[in-house]
Parts: sequence; structure tokens; C-alpha cells
Amino acid sequence: MILTKRFRFEAAHLLPRHPGKCRFLHGHSYALRVAIEMAVDPETGMGCDFDELAGIVEKQVLAQADHRNLNEFLDNPTAENICVWIWQRLVDHVPGRLVEIELHETEDCSCVYRGPDSEQTPLEKKK
Repeated sequence: MILTKRFRFEAAHLLPRHPGKCRFLHGHSYALRVAIEMAVDPETGMGCDFDELAGIVEKQVLAQADHRNLNEFLDNPTAENICVWIWQRLVDHVPGRLVEIELHETEDCSCVYRGPDSEQTPLEKKK
């Protein structure tokens, strides 16, 4: 069974290698969707309590990113690199198996990440 939960956070960033207006500091109202796969407990009929997942995402991601400048901990905080960072923060903490992360910068623009086997570009961390 695959369970998903959506989260929202506000953050600022700039893209230092972007030739257009995104090279300037700006913000987004991000929407994050986290998908985990797990077996359903036959006794409870549940795979995971959504509140448990919410607590993990709050501690591992939102507490670090909400109302922050993402450039403080990522050199090049593109949607792609933010997804990799979120994955790395969650993969060892969620119940079951982390399947997918989808991050919306806007209603129309998002990035989907399904783990390192699907990775095309490396995450760049702030030194």
C-alpha cells in the first residue's frame, strides 16, 4: 500500500547559476507530497498513522526549511536539489519505504524524486 501526505512550507532562495530572474533572492510557498510504501497491519487496518508521518516530516524537514533561506545550507537550491535533500533527511526515518517526493514551487511547477536510483544530478551541499 502507498500512503501519501501533503505538507506546506515557506522559504526563500536564489539560484546562483541561473541566467534569469531566479538568480535574485525570492520566495515560494512550497507544497511537499511524501509517499511511503508499507504493508497494512491486518489488526488495525492501517499502514501508518498519518500523524506519525507528519511528526517525522516536521522534525526532519520543516523545522529546518520553513521560513528559512535555503541557500544557508544548499549551495544551489534548485527544486531538484531540494528534493534530494528532503529524501536524504527522510529515508532513514519514515516507516516503511520512502517511494516518492514531489515538491511544488508553484501550482504549475514541481519536481518528482524517486530516490538515488533515479538521480540525474548530485546534490550540492553548502560547505
